[in-house]
Amino acid sequence: MSEQSAPPADRVDKDLLRIAFILVLGTFMASLDATIVSVGLDRLTEEFDASVAEIQWVSTAYLLAIVAAVPASGWLADRFGGRRTWLVAVGVFLLGSVLCASAWSVTSLIVFRVVQGLGGGLLPATGQALLARVAGPGRTGRVISVVAVVPLLSPVFGPLAGGSVLAVAPWPWLFLINLPIGGAAALLARRYVPVVAPAARRTAFDLRGALLLSPGLAVLVYGLTEVAHSRPLPATIGVAAGLVMLAAFTVHGLRTRGTPLVDPRLFTRPPFGAAALALVVLGASVFGTMFLLPLYFQSGRGMSAWEAGLLLAPQGLGAAAGSVLVNRTISKVAPRSLVVSGIVLILLGTAPFTWLGHGVPDAVIAAALVVRGFGMSMVGAPVMNIVYSRIEPEHLPRAAGALNLLNTVGGSLGTAALAVILQNRLAAHGTDVSSAFGATFWWVLGFCLFAAVAATRLPRTQPRKA
Repeated sequence: MSEQSAPPADRVDKDLLRIAFILVLGTFMASLDATIVSVGLDRLTEEFDASVAEIQWVSTAYLLAIVAAVPASGWLADRFGGRRTWLVAVGVFLLGSVLCASAWSVTSLIVFRVVQGLGGGLLPATGQALLARVAGPGRTGRVISVVAVVPLLSPVFGPLAGGSVLAVAPWPWLFLINLPIGGAAALLARRYVPVVAPAARRTAFDLRGALLLSPGLAVLVYGLTEVAHSRPLPATIGVAAGLVMLAAFTVHGLRTRGTPLVDPRLFTRPPFGAAALALVVLGASVFGTMFLLPLYFQSGRGMSAWEAGLLLAPQGLGAAAGSVLVNRTISKVAPRSLVVSGIVLILLGTAPFTWLGHGVPDAVIAAALVVRGFGMSMVGAPVMNIVYSRIEPEHLPRAAGALNLLNTVGGSLGTAALAVILQNRLAAHGTDVSSAFGATFWWVLGFCLFAAVAATRLPRTQPRKA
């Protein structure tokens, strides 16, 4: 199958669904790995006789590597082609997984997690751009509605998968579990995913931009994580240095005569600017909540990782149900209507968590998570469809990279900010842990309200069709 043979009709055929399934395996593998490993941090602490401060870098290094890799995804896909870049990213991720499984110290594990994160950071953006290119504007919305649910499911099922692995196998299998998934995805992609030619106009790699943007984002996220760990000096240096580097990149991106790694002008073009703002703020809310809830279930209610994952599962069920609705309505309903409705549902599903200090029953938490999951599935796919359906095919890789970068950064910044807020609330509430978590969730509601305001600037009309 070649790119030219993809039918322009609105109907999503079995060949396109098969391509979507193959590409989504890569995103699922990379997303799931982060939460699977987080469940095993206690086991890794014992295995390597490491301190909490040392072992948290197993997660932080992976996150920073993802943040550093995403900006380069657009240039790589333009230069080498979407499928080739995606296959190489799978290979790097699997290599990192094998190296992590063979780590002999906490230092070696952290280094190998960086390798794994570099591959994992390229997979979502490259896969989405490749899928949108193959599908064409008329079918992008429906296939993206399938792909967009994956990041919503992985934080839910990750603790369950990690708990199950550790119950029957030693810790290296937290990483080796990726091999059959990634191997199958690579083999299927070579057979069924079409080759998308590199960009006709070759552009030089924006080295100066890369030296400013990727390290700037990584240093900023590092600084915020240090704030959460109450280390003021590295936190101040990290945040200040990160902001200066990002400001310098913005100036460089506006002045350069070449093609910047991420074009700052993209954010001034409707509907990209509004879509980007909505994704950043919503990412902060969604990923921040998935940081708070497992922590509350385990520290506030004394649940095990398995029990916490089980109570989070209803959110995945809601997201799956919502994706079915979005798949059927995304080409018929105005994008703004879907996104605003989804944010309203997220608000309704988040509201009960502000009352955690009053003893919210498990049944209410489960119902709220179903509503949240349903709402989240109504936001990501329409926002991506708005952008992907209105942008020229040759610009898809860079647009996909920018959107995924914003979502990742929004989630990282939101999680770090909520960690600081939670720490302050815990100090204020003393032994009343539930009330501290409830007070923190008011900030999550604030993030959602801000996202709703941004969403009102999205277009009312449906995306153009092929």
